[in-house]
Amino acid sequence: MSPGKQAPAREAAAPMAAGARLEAMRRRVHLSRLAAWTAIAAGPIALALAITSSPATAEAATATTSTAVRTTRAAADPGGYAQVFVGAWLRSSTDDETSAPARLAQSLAPDVDLPDPAAGAQAKPQSVVAVRSAQHTGGAWSVTVAAQYADGAVRYYALPLVSDSTGGSFTVTGAPGVVAGPARATVPASPYRVSVTGGNLTSAVGEFFAAYLTGTGEVSRYLAPGVNLPAVSPAPYTAVSVQQVSAVEQTAATAQVPGDGTTVHILTQVDAQDTSGQWPLAYELTLRARSSRWEVAALDSGEPGTAQAGGTR
Repeated sequence: MSPGKQAPAREAAAPMAAGARLEAMRRRVHLSRLAAWTAIAAGPIALALAITSSPATAEAATATTSTAVRTTRAAADPGGYAQVFVGAWLRSSTDDETSAPARLAQSLAPDVDLPDPAAGAQAKPQSVVAVRSAQHTGGAWSVTVAAQYADGAVRYYALPLVSDSTGGSFTVTGAPGVVAGPARATVPASPYRVSVTGGNLTSAVGEFFAAYLTGTGEVSRYLAPGVNLPAVSPAPYTAVSVQQVSAVEQTAATAQVPGDGTTVHILTQVDAQDTSGQWPLAYELTLRARSSRWEVAALDSGEPGTAQAGGTR
């Protein structure tokens, strides 16, 4: 075909293609409307199915859901807020409403009366710590706060609060109430039931902690390959001695170091000394055998997610 004839053909094809696309869009809209009216006649369940099957509606629903996910926030814990108020309230008095603690308590809860302690009847608390927060319905909270005094006594206070709709602002709704302290939880049986006395494993543990806590030697020489565990710096102690080692696996108690790759989990108790005295410490370790020696594969500080790389628990 000559170039002169090709140009008119392309010009004619463009409107035809556009018309075809427009017609296809009209058919989809028509089918969606037909499905909706059919669903209305069939009942609410069919209507819901028809709505979710509509492309435009599905896109709008997806956008709405995404927006909701982005803007939803978890309710903030008012424990710190309660701790500040109870601390100021316990250190205030109606005899001196201009003191800093009294002014702070009144600014946080203007409708709560200040205490009126007798002279010398009770010392001010040394520390105040929030120990439990419980969320109720309607944005209401109850926070239990522990107040510790110089004589070792501890008193617990429950403080009622309410949060706003965003969970970012709180208001004290009443005076604190003295409550019983939390009960002691039942401790599960320890998995470290195998006693390890002497041998290569105990020696390896002692040498590791000497480097880790006193700076004697390089920590890296006692670590399994791929494990990164820097020593405590500056070194807090001058000497460390292993007092007791308990293991999960019976293999840890064998006199000979087992084959490469053998892993054991131990709990070790050490005594650490510094210029101010002696301190009993406890650590959970994962050890792995390699080349007839035990190496530290992980140190667990007791908090979730704190085990160092290389451990398998």
